[in-house]
Amino acid sequence: MLKNKPDYYNDLDKVYLKIWDLLKVGLKNRDLPFHIPVFICGDKQKSDGRIVVLRGVDTKEKKIWFHSDIRSNKIKILNSNPEATLLFYDKNEKIQLRISGNTKINYQNNITKKSWEKTAHMSRQCYLGDKDPGANISIPTSGLTPEVDNLKYTKEESEIGYKNFCVIETFIKSIEWLYLAAKGHRRAHFSLKNNSLEKKWLIP
Repeated sequence: MLKNKPDYYNDLDKVYLKIWDLLKVGLKNRDLPFHIPVFICGDKQKSDGRIVVLRGVDTKEKKIWFHSDIRSNKIKILNSNPEATLLFYDKNEKIQLRISGNTKINYQNNITKKSWEKTAHMSRQCYLGDKDPGANISIPTSGLTPEVDNLKYTKEESEIGYKNFCVIETFIKSIEWLYLAAKGHRRAHFSLKNNSLEKKWLIP
C-alpha cells in the first residue's frame, strides 16, 4: 500500500475540495503550474491548444477565466463551438485536471472593463499590436512598435489596447481528476449540473 497517503486519497468530497484549493492557489501564485493551464478548443476541422494564464476562479458560479485578444484564432473557433477544455498538471502534487465546459466571450462589457482596469501596464503590451495574432509576416517580429516593445508608453496611451481585449469564461460542466502514485493511482469524475454535483470513481 501507498505510504503517507493524502487525506483525499480515498475520499471524493475531499478530492473535490482539493481541486478548488489548487485552482485558487494557482490563481494567486504565478510560480505554480496551475497558473498556466493548456486551453483546448476545436471545430469540425481541427482541435487547437495553447497555454493561457489563469485570471479568475469563481467557486460560487463554478467558472474560471483568462484574458485573450479578440482577434485571435481561438475566438473564431469558440464562436463556432463554445465547448472547451482546460488541462492542468502539477508534478509536485502529482495531480492532473481536465476541466470542461461552455465558454463565454466577454467583449467591451462590465466584465472586460473591470479586468482591463486591473491589467498591469506591462501586461497591456500584448494588446497593442496593429496586426492580428497569427497573421503572416515576411520578417521575424514581435508585432509591436519599438516603443511598445520597450515599454515606452504610458498607461493612458495603453488604453487603445482595450479594443483588442476580451475575457473568456469557462462555465464548468465536468472535472476529471487524476492522482498519480507509484503504488496506486486514483481517478475521479465530477459532473456539475443545475447546481448539483455528481461524483464517481474511475479506473485510472
